[in-house]
Formats: sequence, structure tokens, C-alpha cells
Amino acid sequence: MPRKSRIDAPGAVHHVIIRGIERSPIFKDSKDYEYFISRLAILLSETSTSCYAWALMKNHVHLLLRSGRVPLSSVMRRLLTGYAQQFNRRHNRSGHLFQNRYKSFLCEEDPYLLELVRYIHLNPIRAGITKSMSELEKFPWCGHGVIMGINKQEWQDSAYILSLFHEKHDIATQAYYSFVEKGIDFGKRPDLIGGGLLRSAGGWVAVRGLRKSKEVFASDERILGSSVFVASVLKQANEDYERRGVATTQGMDLVRLIAIVCDHFGLDSAMLKSPSKQSHISRARAITSSIAFDTLKFRGIDIARQLNVTPAAVSKLAAKGRTDLSTREIEKIIYEKQ
Repeated sequence: MPRKSRIDAPGAVHHVIIRGIERSPIFKDSKDYEYFISRLAILLSETSTSCYAWALMKNHVHLLLRSGRVPLSSVMRRLLTGYAQQFNRRHNRSGHLFQNRYKSFLCEEDPYLLELVRYIHLNPIRAGITKSMSELEKFPWCGHGVIMGINKQEWQDSAYILSLFHEKHDIATQAYYSFVEKGIDFGKRPDLIGGGLLRSAGGWVAVRGLRKSKEVFASDERILGSSVFVASVLKQANEDYERRGVATTQGMDLVRLIAIVCDHFGLDSAMLKSPSKQSHISRARAITSSIAFDTLKFRGIDIARQLNVTPAAVSKLAAKGRTDLSTREIEKIIYEKQ
């Protein structure tokens, strides 16, 4: 049976799993870990991809990423190809380093985002590499210590995760710590490793219940989420495929796009570059980011420069803009002007 194509979209959250071929080590010393991290950091910045959680184990890697403008497949290809070449040179080996394709599961943000952060960051404890939460904080090859403020990795979006717990940093950090610590007793979480009916429904008991009730439940091995979420993702993926190539940037640059959005909302273009957080200005930024990112296919770094924000912020803004009804109205105006 042929493999299904990957599903992706700007702003989508993915749990990525990379394994060494035949369970072989993909990290042999600290230089290997450091090179992987340095390469990952560069690619995340260049592609406006956000990383919320990560764990580098001896023979496998877990990443929790939010796609930017560049498809996840392109980011992973550049990451793994470059790393494998460097690894083989350093250790005088040849051949494949990784087992088949990496696995990636598109995840429903609520309720899976924080569960996946906890699951990924507890990997060293489950593997017996660290024996306690205090040791986990100091473990350099995992994102938990970064969120706790012990380790420094500027490319990891710790602020977003902490914001989901509380607006005050100290309270959020303690709440996050308690949340992760409670997960130790949960052990392995097969319900979080991938999609499909079994995992999305919550295990065999839930699946049997669905069968008895004869409830129709949409599922896909590439997606981790509820039936409604799975159905919506598959529908959108099909629509994106059918619309591919329709949108064009011909005659439309970012300055002109901003002018059109601002005209729609009765704003001055300079307001979008200001630090103002007024709701109507933030809304205009989000819609601009969504159209520039998704429809016109501009680079995240270029959008960030025009809006005077960070590339990581562009990805979050675009995600908000996608759900705004005015986004479609402004897209129609753009198509009419091209």
C-alpha cells in the first residue's frame, strides 16, 4: 500500500519523531547534540517555525513544532540531510542514519498541545536518563529546563507555553512544573503517539463504545485529534490541493497588501508597525499575516520586517487571521485588484 502524503498548513502543530536506523545511535557525543541543536535553531528562524517542546535521546528525537510559511517537510529535509552528512563525516561512516521517513502527526491544539509538551519533556525520565524532576531541569538535551529558566535556548518558544498557564511568569512556571510532574505517574502514553481511531478516541475501550453506539468517527493515522478536527483537516487539505496554483503574488507586494488591509479597517499603515495592542490593530496585523503567509506565499521574515514583529510572532498572527471572516473578504478585494 502506498504511503499517504503528509498533511501540513501554516500554523499547524506537529509531533515529529525521528529514529535511528535499526535503533542505532544518532548522537554519540555532546558535539553531535550541539550540532543538531544549532542546525535546528537556524532553520526554525529562517522558516518562522515555532518549537514548543523537544527531547534528544540517544537513538531518537521528539519535536513539537508549529509550521511557518515553509512546509514542515522542507524544514525536516534540510535538518536531517545536513545532520546526517555531518554525522557520517565525524564518525567515518556511510549509509542511512535515520529509520525510513520521520513520523509526523498533525495535532489538534486543544487538548493535545500541553499534553504533548509534557509527554515529550518527560522522555528522559521515562528512559531512566534522569531520575528526578530536579535532574530533568538540568538535562541539556531537552526543552523542560528551558521553560524552567535553567537552560537557555532562544529558539524555543517557552513564552507561549507559559502563557497558557498564567499571565504572571513566576506563577506560570510553577503551574507548568506541577503539570509536568503529575505526568510521571501516567507512564507511556500510546494515545499520544500518532493518530488514527484508536488514539483519537482514547483507547480500545472508547473504540468499542463507538462501535456499539454505531457512531461515525472520522480518523486518520496522520492526525491526532477529535473526529470533527480530523474531518475538517482532511476537508481543508483537499480544498488546498484543488486551489493550489490559483493564488498569485503578481502585482501584489507587502506594502500594497498592508495598504489594502488598512483601508478596509480605516487605519493608517504606520499603526500596524507600532507596538499598539489595540484589538482592531491586532486584528489587522493578524489578517495581513494570514493573507501574506497562506495566500500570497511571502516569507515569514519579510512579513515580520514589514510589521515590525518577530518571525515567530508572524506564525501566531497568521493562525489568528485564518479564523477571521474579514480575511476572506479582503482576499476577494486582492483578487479583483490583480
